[in-house]
Amino acid sequence: MNRKSVSDLRDMKGRQKLAMLTVYDFPHAQILDTCGLDILFVGDTLGEVELGFDRTSSVTMEMMLHHLGAVHRAVSHTHLLSDMPFGSYATPEAALANAQRLLDAGADSVKLEGSHAEVVRHLTSHGIGVMGHVGLQPQTARRYVRQGTKEASAKRILKEAALMDESGCYALVLEYIPFELADRITREISIPTVGIGAGPACDGQVLVLNDMLGLFDEVPRYVKKYARLSEAIAEAGGAFARDVREGAYPSADEGRR
Repeated sequence: MNRKSVSDLRDMKGRQKLAMLTVYDFPHAQILDTCGLDILFVGDTLGEVELGFDRTSSVTMEMMLHHLGAVHRAVSHTHLLSDMPFGSYATPEAALANAQRLLDAGADSVKLEGSHAEVVRHLTSHGIGVMGHVGLQPQTARRYVRQGTKEASAKRILKEAALMDESGCYALVLEYIPFELADRITREISIPTVGIGAGPACDGQVLVLNDMLGLFDEVPRYVKKYARLSEAIAEAGGAFARDVREGAYPSADEGRR
């Protein structure tokens, strides 16, 4: 399986749906690198689902580099995308310096949130692939609610999507917007759209790995749990505790193999 380039991913629009999952550590990355995914994404959601922060904006560049390095050491077949954390792309110059740090740590491309045309143009002019992100933007959102439900906000998101396309992004995340709006954006822009809570018309889909694996009881309403690992882990932990207390582990065989 060949690792897809930015050009490969851009060319998937209208040809094949794009599958993308977040990942934050070596063991999960090692497993997911064998699954035929198009993109593995070290997202700043690690702040919430791995580090216990209330917001993704608490994630620093050093945290991103730490987790990206762990994932990079496991991945050889799948395009590796890294979030640019909050505050790391305030100016084109800062964005370039920070994006280069992420690429040096193993990323194949970077993602940023919002309408930052000048930043995107600066990065792409230096050969850095950029994925955009419109709709709900967790780094700056006050509340995690569906965006674009009113005419004014829908027009703003449409404008932002077109601008990110024109600025040189190779793909665009559409987060938690009405299905009809996502459908229109997908039809009107030239690059693939990657939906999360944005309906089936998008050119691809992304989910947070921890949500998809069922590691949390409460997940966003648009998430499909493909496993329920929280139950399996709790059961395994309980079985271990019982075996230790009852003297069943370790047995005479374990440790001699």
